[in-house]
Amino acid sequence: MSNTKELDLIIWGATGFTGQLVSEYINKKYSNSPLKWGIAGRNKEKIYSVANRLNIETEKIFIADSDVIQSLTDLTSKTKVICTTVGPYAKLGTKLIEACIKTNTNYCDITGETQWIRRIIDRYHLKAKENKIKIINSCGFDSIPSDMGVFYSQKKVFEKTGKYASKINMRVSGAKGGISGGTYNSLSNVLEEARKDKDVRKILINPYGLNPKDKQSGPDKPDLQTVIFDKVSNSWISPFIMAGINTKIVRRSHALIDFKYGSDFSYDEATLSGKGVFGRLKGHLSLIPIFLATRQKGSFIKNIVDYVLPKSGEGPSEKTRISGYYNLRFYLTCQNKIYISRVIGDMDPGYGSTSKMLAESAVCLAMDNTPETYGILTPSVALGEPLLKRLQENAGLTFIFN
Repeated sequence: MSNTKELDLIIWGATGFTGQLVSEYINKKYSNSPLKWGIAGRNKEKIYSVANRLNIETEKIFIADSDVIQSLTDLTSKTKVICTTVGPYAKLGTKLIEACIKTNTNYCDITGETQWIRRIIDRYHLKAKENKIKIINSCGFDSIPSDMGVFYSQKKVFEKTGKYASKINMRVSGAKGGISGGTYNSLSNVLEEARKDKDVRKILINPYGLNPKDKQSGPDKPDLQTVIFDKVSNSWISPFIMAGINTKIVRRSHALIDFKYGSDFSYDEATLSGKGVFGRLKGHLSLIPIFLATRQKGSFIKNIVDYVLPKSGEGPSEKTRISGYYNLRFYLTCQNKIYISRVIGDMDPGYGSTSKMLAESAVCLAMDNTPETYGILTPSVALGEPLLKRLQENAGLTFIFN
């Protein structure tokens, strides 16, 4: 990385809901550190409003146009790392990736848009690898708890047994939080693309859709679509809406480390709904919001959901974020024994925790000695142990192995 860059980090999209949370976190956590950082946005009035509130100097405020590659190139040329919250990424992210490639700038985001990640892998992975830069997707609730949870769990089970787990079943045992308009907008965009494009549908359905093209085989099946009884957890389980991206990120990580856990390694995700009749009923009831949120654009139900849910730039209140949490269990099968690890987040998954995870990923990328691996990467492969340390010490995540 060139030493002539003005800053270590720029937050792109600092006027948006999540962008403001990331900026506030960085400002509070790193104002007295060596980190040199700034903020950027598309709207001059809004970005200066954020800057004034956080007392950010004028020379660290930038305005750019997400539709103009030269504007983005000028922006990325000023920093070692660009941290972006501007989505939907399929619509607003590709030119920024291209700018990062041109200016040798590292990058991190919070996308959950599988089809877009596949496109940038195909288009930019080799070039990013050649330029020795890291493009890291999915640094929020999708998919750091899953990706780093597997990273941590496999490390711990290997320390205990000398072997890696051949199978990991992640189960969401509890979560509380709100939704923002940006997340809902991105989900809607993915579904609309899938309805129009059979190639997108194939990527979403393929369990190994984000693996390198020559490494897309394995024992895993498509993500759970119904309610079933799960012997591993001894509970009824239902689909987890983020499994579609999380499982593919975990499998890409495994492929990028040359199938370290074995060619037969299996991973899946679901939500625990409980035991007995009530557990089964709870599981079926949990399918309703998924059904409502995934209706076709323009339909009567979709129009009602669009009206009720927050618009882009809106999100849950501070009280909702602070009172939120999540608790993920990882059931590891190793040598016919079951081990359990947990990842616990101290704020709502979508915004309070996501903003801290993204911020720490960006700072880790800018300041730490990370693995010498480059290209379109996942959080665990790109940042590894340094990120795990930051998540535990700063971002409110607790990792436990039993």
